[in-house]
Amino acid sequence: MGLLINLVIWVFLSSPSLRSTNGDEVMINLPACDYSTMYNFGDSNSDTGGIAAAFYPPASPSGETYFRRPVGRASDGRLIIDFLAENVGVPYLSPYLDSVGSSYENGANFATGGATILRPNGSWFDTGLSPFNLEIQVEHFTQFKDRTTYLYGQGQDECTRKRLPKPENFSEALFTLDIGQNDVAVGIRSLSYELQQAAVPKIISQFITQVRGLHERGARTFWVHNTGPIGCLPATIAKVKEPAAGYLDENGCVKDQNDVALQFNQELKDEIVKLRAELSDAAIVYVDMFAAKYELITNAKNQGFEDPFEICCGYHGIGYDVWCGNKGTVNGSEVSAGSCADPSKIISWDGVHYTEAANHWIANRIMNGSLSDPSIPITSACHARANLLL
Repeated sequence: MGLLINLVIWVFLSSPSLRSTNGDEVMINLPACDYSTMYNFGDSNSDTGGIAAAFYPPASPSGETYFRRPVGRASDGRLIIDFLAENVGVPYLSPYLDSVGSSYENGANFATGGATILRPNGSWFDTGLSPFNLEIQVEHFTQFKDRTTYLYGQGQDECTRKRLPKPENFSEALFTLDIGQNDVAVGIRSLSYELQQAAVPKIISQFITQVRGLHERGARTFWVHNTGPIGCLPATIAKVKEPAAGYLDENGCVKDQNDVALQFNQELKDEIVKLRAELSDAAIVYVDMFAAKYELITNAKNQGFEDPFEICCGYHGIGYDVWCGNKGTVNGSEVSAGSCADPSKIISWDGVHYTEAANHWIANRIMNGSLSDPSIPITSACHARANLLL
């Protein structure tokens, strides 16, 4: 039976009639996977309330566009992970760390704002880095899986079972990872350019170790985002005054910062290619999030957005940062950082994170597989097994 399934998938992959073309991009048309559950690991780009449950929740106007109240997301509404969940037919993921009102029947979100791949140095109160780095997130998943399996085995009541995933569904789940931006940011803040470059291999090695760990625990389908153009964050650009020649690229982003992100991405892609050969029963899709976000930033007005460096909620400049929902002083005057008039026209929500409108655009750009390796849509990612793509 396994040989027959492989043959069927090989026919899908090799037949030109089953491929769709978008310009120079070729996407593979495959049957949709049956994802009954989804598990996410990451930082604030995909945290749906983990760090808010562990520490302090965000204040208004966070969440105003879609949820009409703060719900632990660093945006005015939905994140990219929310739109991915919609696309594969899974409800929005409950944070693993939020015990109140959460249901894990269709998966869980282990991401926390401020999370890194490497272990953080210092307290969240001092550095803003989450104590729940990728290693701990994988450990949380391990405990979640073990306890779920135990509870099912004990014949728990129907009410308890309905809030948990079926143990047999773990191997068929979709595992998404979006983490690494904070590791790059830590280097930018504390290391020379050369030392930032030298630190990347260690970060990537730890990432691959954790993916292996998830595989050992039964994960088989991975959708892996690379890191975005950190040098284009408006909170960073707002502090640039009279830059030296070559400091900014042709689109107004800090070149060295983006170069480190691009190095991170290339080394991540190279290691994922090696990992596919090692884990031949796993489907590992690499997604170029940098390309999607940079495309939006550099073509903002053509896509219906305003100045890509405009910030909807918050004030940032040389000598001051008033974060969204807070009060502070700017040029001697007290200000309150509320929302802009129309977040749907702005890319950056708070200077670091994206608005719901931008998240929606980016999600649509990546879901069809046109920026993925291999070029498979997320709905069919389970078919991207190395032993089928040779």
